[in-house]
Amino acid sequence: MQFPDRLNHVNSSETSNHNFSKAVFIVIFAIFLFDVQGALIKHMGGRYPVEQIAFYRNLFGIVPNMLVLLFSAQWHKSGRSLRVGLWQLGLGRGLLLILAQVSFYTALIYMDLATATTLAFAGPLFVTTLSVPLLGHKVGWVRGLAVVLGFGGVVLVMQPGSSAFSLVALLPVAAAFFYALTSLSSRYFDKEVPTALISIYGSVGALTVALAYMLFMGNTILIDNAADWLWFIAMGGVGGSAVFLLITSYRMADPSSLSPFEYFGIPFSFLLGWWFFNETPFDSLFPGVLFIVGGGLLVLWRERTVGNKPEK
Repeated sequence: MQFPDRLNHVNSSETSNHNFSKAVFIVIFAIFLFDVQGALIKHMGGRYPVEQIAFYRNLFGIVPNMLVLLFSAQWHKSGRSLRVGLWQLGLGRGLLLILAQVSFYTALIYMDLATATTLAFAGPLFVTTLSVPLLGHKVGWVRGLAVVLGFGGVVLVMQPGSSAFSLVALLPVAAAFFYALTSLSSRYFDKEVPTALISIYGSVGALTVALAYMLFMGNTILIDNAADWLWFIAMGGVGGSAVFLLITSYRMADPSSLSPFEYFGIPFSFLLGWWFFNETPFDSLFPGVLFIVGGGLLVLWRERTVGNKPEK
């Protein structure tokens, strides 16, 4: 009578590993889209104020999630409800999102794309640390070591003592903290709530705050050409898709297990900065990137070999 129990355990472990692998792929792709969005924001930041960029980012960012929701068979099957049990949290996430966006977008305007992105990758450290008090997760020595390696790689890439350490350089780190809170809060929603709906609630909240901020600042610039409208639409579409994918991955697997893989965004940002803005800080990439990628591979090894056993 023990064989069925053992079989169920094996099937459960295989399913868990499969979900984790999918979550890793999704989170890496989401981070790539975030870097593309960063390049678009940097491109627009020279002509439009950051609060206006944040407003249109959230306005057009709702569209991908609405499309996903409309084409979701499960959502139609469940009655097409737009209600969320924790709707206050759903909208409140928008405030965190705006704080993160304004901080990071400002940094992108005044810093190299790769440098701002690298500093923002303190996020995985925040995710892993905050998942303990907020979600009750246990972070063992392997995951802890992976994050330490990744963060050590970030420090090496930043090259302490350089011009990166300024007041402006604190903005991406602040953005990382708020983004981490935004991502982790998605775990409080019931599994039955569609991810796209969670993202829509966050976007509506962020859009409301961004509109109020834009009106308060009174620094809006008229968009008088079709090309800029297309840039804003692309920025919102890419960013909205990235948020949807990131929430999806964080609901599929333990955030502390996925967080080291976010460091793959650093080489992505280096390539985008070089290609589009002729920024060439490649000398600072090594050896830090080896620690960053090594941290992600260490977590992947742990998941493959240990499975669901708790770390000690």
